[in-house]
Amino acid sequence: MTSTLDWIAVDWGTTHLRLWLMAKDGQVLDRRDSDQGMGKLIPDQFAPTLAALLSDVPNASAYPVIICGMAGAQQGWAEAPYVTTPCPPPGAEIATHAPDTDWDVRILPGVKQIHPADVMRGEETQIAGLLLENHGFEGTLCLPGTHNKWVRIKVGQITEFRTFMTGELFALISGQSVLRHSVDTNDHDQEAFETALGEAMADPSALAANLFSLRAEGLLNGLSTAAARARLSALLIGAELAATRAFWQEDEVVILGEGDVARAYETALKTAGGKARCVDAETLTLAGLRSAYAQLGKAAL
Repeated sequence: MTSTLDWIAVDWGTTHLRLWLMAKDGQVLDRRDSDQGMGKLIPDQFAPTLAALLSDVPNASAYPVIICGMAGAQQGWAEAPYVTTPCPPPGAEIATHAPDTDWDVRILPGVKQIHPADVMRGEETQIAGLLLENHGFEGTLCLPGTHNKWVRIKVGQITEFRTFMTGELFALISGQSVLRHSVDTNDHDQEAFETALGEAMADPSALAANLFSLRAEGLLNGLSTAAARARLSALLIGAELAATRAFWQEDEVVILGEGDVARAYETALKTAGGKARCVDAETLTLAGLRSAYAQLGKAAL
């Protein structure tokens, strides 16, 4: 029997959104991507954006939609209040209904930490998926991205986390700073990466000076763009690892992601003497969204 559409899963981030057409048994019928992230939209544009992405689906607005991520931010479709740590990843029972729309949209809450002040949106759904697939997991998670997160899990709860703007800093520095010409390549120099990582972890306070040295080394000593780009990445990641030793020195770190950035963190942690492994983040996001839908009593996991 051919599976039919039962609901729609959405991960709506700041710069992109991912959408899956889901059968009742959890099977993915189709996957769609868009660059219409929260950062490009105002609240009354979310419903039309969703409709456009599903324009070929008959009667699309009749299907329940479960959304995680930045659609629930203050600037998003509808604000979904944060749940305070320590807490299990929040689910659909406290989701926010998108107002003034023909769509049956539930936006999952984010998580907040009072001290030091921190917030997450979207990552908590990945964490829910990981805990669902790894019962009894306790330890440290690293969630690479524009705003990289380190999360400690204990007894099924998010007990603490810290966010680092490492990805955004890399994008800003490599795209808009004086270093943009020095790192204008997609090539990678692994030896340069490992050397710079050690320098950054040994003296993270020298970060700003070490960054400018990439420009000077290129002008005076012929530092290649591949080496400069690798050093830039390593200097930023190294400073982050120096600040998060308490998260990774004792535990194996589970990195939620399998792309280039996730592998860079895996390499950096192992080079620094830590233990790390990568898992597929999209699989966990979908597991978390399936769990949220099941909480509505409409489908089984």
